[in-house]
Amino acid sequence: MSQANTQTKKNEKSSVRHTRAIQRERRIHQPACPSPEEFEKELTRLVYPAALAQQETYRQLKLRARILTLPVMVALILSMIWRQVGGICELTRLVQSEALLWIPVLQVTQQAISERLATLSAVLLQDIFYDILPQLEARWPARHRPRPPEIAWAQAHYTALWVADGSTLDALVRKMGLLREAPTHPLAGRLTALLNLTSRLPGHVWYQADAQAHDQGHWPEILKALTAGALVIFDLGYTNFQRFRELTAAQVTFITRAKTNLAYKESQTLLRTPQVHDVLVWIGQPTSPPGASPVPRHLAPLSD
Repeated sequence: MSQANTQTKKNEKSSVRHTRAIQRERRIHQPACPSPEEFEKELTRLVYPAALAQQETYRQLKLRARILTLPVMVALILSMIWRQVGGICELTRLVQSEALLWIPVLQVTQQAISERLATLSAVLLQDIFYDILPQLEARWPARHRPRPPEIAWAQAHYTALWVADGSTLDALVRKMGLLREAPTHPLAGRLTALLNLTSRLPGHVWYQADAQAHDQGHWPEILKALTAGALVIFDLGYTNFQRFRELTAAQVTFITRAKTNLAYKESQTLLRTPQVHDVLVWIGQPTSPPGASPVPRHLAPLSD
């Protein structure tokens, strides 16, 4: 490939609109992060007691409780994420030379850490997450952050505000362990979450080891987590008219984008401006079935 062609390919923009929007938002609004000392102190206050509370489950799984206990492993994992540690070798060097969160300097080998990570159950980490989540939710009202008027309006009309979305996790590195002989770097699986639109905290998280799994595979869990009077927002990947019918039966309001090839017939115009069209439509067949009701369809601004 010529240098000119290579340069052209590098300059091509992503076709994924929401990805570009996220990148633009991060560039414009830089987050104000606390100091490392404050952050580590807060992590210790929140997570350490929750990790201790899972010690019994840790023992029931027949995991050895010597130097690399569950609180120690949780501290190592959080340190890897917080400090963006690139691998087990660097993590071993760190824990041998300095204290990490609530654990002192430890003389452990790289092999010991690798073997413990390979046997550590994700259920333990999930239980710790759900243990500290109510504390985060309880603290959110005290932050006094201004709410956008749209969110304030929705809060007054719905019992809960949720955003459902899924994400494919990054590829795993094949440097050691069971993946060493794999032909390619496998993806780490998929996460689906219900995000509280008001507090911006995750309310429910589900994991699938299959990175190729479709977002709709978690519809049963999403439906079970939603309650009557709630509002949920999701993207086109969750388009499923049978699930939409179930949401309506459960008295859950939903907002999603319409596919470009959606067949519908307008029944009644509620609002029509240069920016927004709010219309009652029949979806699917051009004539309404007996006993059916029109479906409200809220269109985004035309400029988008």
